[in-house]
Amino acid sequence: MSTVFKPADVQGNILRGYRKPRVRYLILEITDRIAARRWLAARTSGRGDVPQITTEEPWTTKPETCFNIGLTYEGLRALGTSHDSLDMFPTEFKEGMNARAVKLGDVGPSAPENWPDPFKDSKRIHLIATIYADGITQLDSVQQRALAGGTGLNLLGQRDGFNFNGNYVHFGYHDNISQPKFAEIHDIDNLSDAQPVAPLGTVLLGYPTNFEGLLFAVPQPEPLGLNGSFNAFRVLEQDVVGFEAYLSTAATYLLAHPKVDELLPPGAEAKIGKGLSRHAAMREMVAANLCGRWRNGVPLALSPDTDNPSPPVDPTDFDFIGDSRCPYGSHIRRSNPRGGQIVQRVANHSRRLVRRGMPYGPAYDPANPGTEERGLLGNFIGANLGAQFEAVSCDWLNLGLQDPRITGSNDPLVGANDPATSWFDLPLKSGATIRLWELPRLVTTRGGAYTFLPSLSAIRFLGSLSN
Repeated sequence: MSTVFKPADVQGNILRGYRKPRVRYLILEITDRIAARRWLAARTSGRGDVPQITTEEPWTTKPETCFNIGLTYEGLRALGTSHDSLDMFPTEFKEGMNARAVKLGDVGPSAPENWPDPFKDSKRIHLIATIYADGITQLDSVQQRALAGGTGLNLLGQRDGFNFNGNYVHFGYHDNISQPKFAEIHDIDNLSDAQPVAPLGTVLLGYPTNFEGLLFAVPQPEPLGLNGSFNAFRVLEQDVVGFEAYLSTAATYLLAHPKVDELLPPGAEAKIGKGLSRHAAMREMVAANLCGRWRNGVPLALSPDTDNPSPPVDPTDFDFIGDSRCPYGSHIRRSNPRGGQIVQRVANHSRRLVRRGMPYGPAYDPANPGTEERGLLGNFIGANLGAQFEAVSCDWLNLGLQDPRITGSNDPLVGANDPATSWFDLPLKSGATIRLWELPRLVTTRGGAYTFLPSLSAIRFLGSLSN
């Protein structure tokens, strides 16, 4: 098998983000196999009248719009992919996200039976096309051109997302701070991530991984599987009103705690924000501990007492070692333990995921919170859904198996929390902790799908099928 990296054969937005402010997901069903194959073939034809697949090939001029596709297992089958090839795909991809719900924590209000259409009927979701652009007019134009004529595709639904000013998400945290870097991409020195460079096999099929001698299986024939990747597309509703309310409840509880001065010494409010009351400063202290970062992105591992350290710190150049006061159960430490000591030591840096996401719904206004749904349209990309996305979701976020001090608890921000049983420990300088109780479920899954992100060679291969 050839493992020479060819960026022009890899779909874009996998190794490098597009940095476009708007996105639209078109959720499609294949209704005519022959027409859908022609539609796929046209995506790589170079024709100027139809949207072409954007690749990882370095840009000379940044395109106005970017266009990519992902295929579900049912979509591959609907196109007429051979049974022998289909059998080579991993079990979790073949079963689909809905069938893996319990492992992902998609239970209760997050269970697939509560998802809105079209996600409830996962067998009909065959293809998800993604458009990135600067404005809505561009999104509309690309969609119109992509679905014009006899495509053999039925539009089941669409989802739009857009970045807020300052690259913040609904809970108020600065986002897109850390992404894996790959040595093979042309602008690696311009990407801000001080963690070890990730091997291509972290995200692409057919290349070495962190584990010596281990390559994830590549579905055959080679043009179908090589340079492909997998994506967990998730629609995640975020309860911002509930989050802000919990910060207030927790702050009130902590200010009455006998060890409160060890957590927030008298007068330390000024280090957190000029003019903040003690209660407001404690709310921000709680928010920082739940995430592992202050809301402006400064990591607690480097600055546990202030969000404005002097001199400033690198938001990616840190680790969880020694007496780090970043909570063991914080979101960033659970989802990426970096080089810190964990039970599954071999998993350090091996379950890294490429995260691409944008908020949807209106930005939160505390004076007028409204009732419209808001959340995140997230993509979690890797070479193996089971070993990466599902392992992180189940073992680390919802069971806490990486450290006995958090086992039995869930991630405070995205975990499947129940106020009757949830808890979170805040570390103190003395090494003691204060335990918070009754964390609400703040993120509810509203849909999603497992997709295969085929290479350009695979798209041509699928477009040329004749059975």
